[in-house]
Amino acid sequence: MPDDSLIHDPAGGIDRLLEIMRRLRDPLSGCPWDIEQDFASIAPYTIEEAYEVADAIERGDWPELEGELGDLLLQTVYHAQIGAEAGLFSFDSVVRAISDKMVARHPHVFGDESRDKSAAQQTADWEAIKAAERAQKAQRGTLEGVAVGLPALLRAAKLQKRAARVGFDWPDIGGVLDKITEEAAELAEARDHLGADRIEEEFGDLLFVMANLGRHLGVEPETALRRANTKFTRRFASIETRLAAMGKRPQDSDLAEMDALWNAAKEDEKRAASED
Repeated sequence: MPDDSLIHDPAGGIDRLLEIMRRLRDPLSGCPWDIEQDFASIAPYTIEEAYEVADAIERGDWPELEGELGDLLLQTVYHAQIGAEAGLFSFDSVVRAISDKMVARHPHVFGDESRDKSAAQQTADWEAIKAAERAQKAQRGTLEGVAVGLPALLRAAKLQKRAARVGFDWPDIGGVLDKITEEAAELAEARDHLGADRIEEEFGDLLFVMANLGRHLGVEPETALRRANTKFTRRFASIETRLAAMGKRPQDSDLAEMDALWNAAKEDEKRAASED
C-alpha cells in the first residue's frame, strides 16, 4: 500500500500537490484520464485557467481568486510532471529557471546596479536584458518569441509594442487615428466591391490598428474588450429581466423596445455610479 500521509496532510504545501500529481499520473494506479493527457491536450485548460484568474480579479472576487490561482498552479504542476516523465525538465528546474530569470532581470534589486532610475530607464534596461536573452536563444528578429498561441488581440498588442521599441511606430496618436480612417475606408470598399477573403483581411487590418490605438492611449486592448464583453452581458441580462417582468422574451420583442430597455439599463448604471 502506498503511503498516503503526505497526500492527506493539509500542511503538506507544494510537496503535497506534487505528490498528488505524481500519483494521478502513475501508469499503474493513477487516474486513467490524467494518464492519457499530454502537453497539447492540457494546454487549452492552462489558457482557460489563466482567463478565470483574470475574471476573478475583474470581479473583485478574492475568495474565488484564491481557488482560481490554485487551479492555475495545478496547470504548472501538471506540465512539469509530464516534462519529468519525458526526461525534459522537472518542477524544480522550472522553479530554478524562473528564479534565475527574475534575479538576472532585476540587477537594480538583486545586484549592484542603482535603483535610482526612472520608469522609462528601467523599461529600457529590461528590454536590453530580454534582447540579450533572445540572442542567446538565437532569436535574432525583433518579433521572434511573441507566442503564436496568444489570443490574437493580445498578440497584436505585443507585436506592435516590440516594433515600437526599435522605432517602427507613429510619433503621435494622430497618425494612428489617420490609419484607422484609412483602414475603415478600405474595409468599406472591400464590403462593396471585393470578396469574402478581402473583407476578412481588411477587417483584420482595422482590428490590428485598433490594438495599436490602445497602446498609444495606455489601454490594454484585451482587458478593454473583456470589460466591454462583461458590460454587454450585464446590460443584455437587464433587458431580459425587464422583458420577463412584462411576460415577454427577447424573441417576443423588437429592436426598438430592446434598445429602449438597453438605454434604461445604461441610465440605471450611471445613476448608481454617481451615488457611490
